Amino acid sequence: MEGDTFSGLVGNGTQIDGKVLQTFQKSFVQVQDILDQNRLLINEINQNHESKIPDNLSRNVGLIRELNNNIRRVVELYADLSSSFTKSMETSSEGDSSGGALKSDGKAGHKRNRPS
Repeated sequence: MEGDTFSGLVGNGTQIDGKVLQTFQKSFVQVQDILDQNRLLINEINQNHESKIPDNLSRNVGLIRELNNNIRRVVELYADLSSSFTKSMETSSEGDSSGGALKSDGKAGHKRNRPS
C-alpha cells in the first residue's frame, strides 16, 4: 500500500467503489482535523486552569462548550461512517454471485435450500 492510497478490496475480496473510499477518507480527515483542534483546546483549557486568573477561568466555559460540540461532531461523523460502510457492504454483497451475504457480524452467510 502506497501512502494514503486505499486498496479497493475488503478482507473477503469484495470490491469497494472508489467514490465510497473517497467519502471514507474525507470523513477520516474531518475527524482528524477536529481531534487536532480538540488537542489545542485542551492545552489552552489546561493553561487557563493552571493560571487561576479569573478571566482565563471564565474563558474556559466557552472553550469547554466548543470542545463538547467538537466531540459531538466526531461521534456524528463516526456514526455516519459506520452507516455508510454498512450500506456499501450490503450493496457489495448484493452483487455477490456466490449466494452469500454479509451479516452484521461481518461473516458471510449462505442460504440453505430446504427440501420440498
